[in-house]
Amino acid sequence: MSETEPTLRARMFVGDRFFSWLKTPVPVLRLELVRFAAPLAILGFMSSRIAYADEWLGDGGFRVPDLGVADPRQPLYLPALPGWAAWWVAAAFIASGLAVSLGFHARRAAWVFASVAAYVALSDRLAAFSVSKMAPVVGVALALSPCGLRFGIDAWRQRRADPELRLPTHVVSGSVRFFQILIPTIYCASGIAKCRGDWLKEPFVLWSHLHGTYQTGVTILLANLLPAFAWTLFQVFTLVLETFAPLWFAWGRVRPVAVLAAASMHAMIGLMFGPVRYFAMLMATLIVASHISAERLERAEKRLARLIRA
Repeated sequence: MSETEPTLRARMFVGDRFFSWLKTPVPVLRLELVRFAAPLAILGFMSSRIAYADEWLGDGGFRVPDLGVADPRQPLYLPALPGWAAWWVAAAFIASGLAVSLGFHARRAAWVFASVAAYVALSDRLAAFSVSKMAPVVGVALALSPCGLRFGIDAWRQRRADPELRLPTHVVSGSVRFFQILIPTIYCASGIAKCRGDWLKEPFVLWSHLHGTYQTGVTILLANLLPAFAWTLFQVFTLVLETFAPLWFAWGRVRPVAVLAAASMHAMIGLMFGPVRYFAMLMATLIVASHISAERLERAEKRLARLIRA
């Protein structure tokens, strides 16, 4: 046996474990939760823009001019649409998002939703935010998944056509695994960016965020109620949670604590920083759907199935 064979076997073993993990069935509710809630959070965030579609995407408002050079801030220049076309794009965005959420031809609708989301993110670079950038990614992942098989309009129609039909409770989906990897990756990147910024140098970075234009009544209440050093503790908690997220979410024993901590963090973000509440909703949806224990999801799926049949 050559010296390289043990290394090759070890690599094959790791690869086999990875592909076995990809092929392991997961509760279908992981997908259905994302399918139902994620498009609603994205549309909620976009609603303030959709209301002025002719100015947002059309020629009725200010448009960033073509830079004429390759620039990451403008990877593709899209000229303004005529006003009527902008409203049609907005209508397609709303209709496809609601169709995905309701489970009506969910996978086809997800392709339309992802395409329109990618277009609007590239068209309006000034207002591109985390939600608008994640929207096409979520849409493509849903389009490539077996979403809509268990709940939604299409599943209801199948049950009505054949009451004896047993709809799947578990599916094999690379999209679920993608979401499970995506969340700790986003957190880790965010934590590293914070560490490279001022979060390790200045103890009151988070405290300073409370005084911005995003503040709500909850922000004012907590800013007056809690001492300043409490926000330094929250700052440390956030850094540790995000920077080491791959460890927390991969380690089965601490994963439930990580899910609770991350969901709680986004709940506080939504309550304290009003305009980003839809981002908090989207992230909380992906966290809970991807990483809550399978046992809890299976119990929830059975209760939901009984409720629908009732």
